[in-house]
Amino acid sequence: MSEEKPTIGIIGGTGKQGSGLAMRWFRSGYSVIIGSRDSDRARQTAQQIRTEISPTGNTATIEGADSLEAALQADIIVLTVPYANQLDTLRIISGAAKHKIVIDVTAPLVPPKVGTVQLPEGGSAAVAAQKLLGEEVSIVAAFQNIAAQHLADLDYNIDCDVLVCGNTKASREVAIKLANAAGMKGWHAGPLANAAASEAMTSVLIFINRAHKIPGSGIRITGSPGKDED
Repeated sequence: MSEEKPTIGIIGGTGKQGSGLAMRWFRSGYSVIIGSRDSDRARQTAQQIRTEISPTGNTATIEGADSLEAALQADIIVLTVPYANQLDTLRIISGAAKHKIVIDVTAPLVPPKVGTVQLPEGGSAAVAAQKLLGEEVSIVAAFQNIAAQHLADLDYNIDCDVLVCGNTKASREVAIKLANAAGMKGWHAGPLANAAASEAMTSVLIFINRAHKIPGSGIRITGSPGKDED
């Protein structure tokens, strides 16, 4: 019997990063709800993905809704809105997020100097999210360093890893499993405070892309994990 997969609500799922993740998870057999301030646009995005992709097992669904409804229906919430909209969006879905895992993809990019690291007061966007939502919500930071154009190209083998930060191993494992389902390798990268490093790396990668004309650079963790001793 196949394992029942959780439903993923992607808040900001009409954007390039959110829709790219939606495509990859839907293809892997996860049911997805695209959430947006514009519910009509969310439904249109879901319809487009549904038309283009056949999910593994053919039992997954993909729908569109407003942000609050998507969060209410989801088992796992993924936040993929711009940094300027992060906290306002979290306030909208705060009630629906209680007792759930929220995977925050936010990178604190401040135009026009997006290639310069500008971490917020408190250390990171993910830490700010946890402070806002409280301990009834498990915030996990992940996927900040993956170029949106790679996510949308389903024929592309994403040659970069995902750093996953969160205050419990169990919550990090959820994001790591989703990274694997999307064709990437996730790594435990420590507590949520460590998200400052992965968030800052986004600006570093943007600078590298511009300086070296790379279409979406990423990071890789070298070395092979050892085996746990019994």
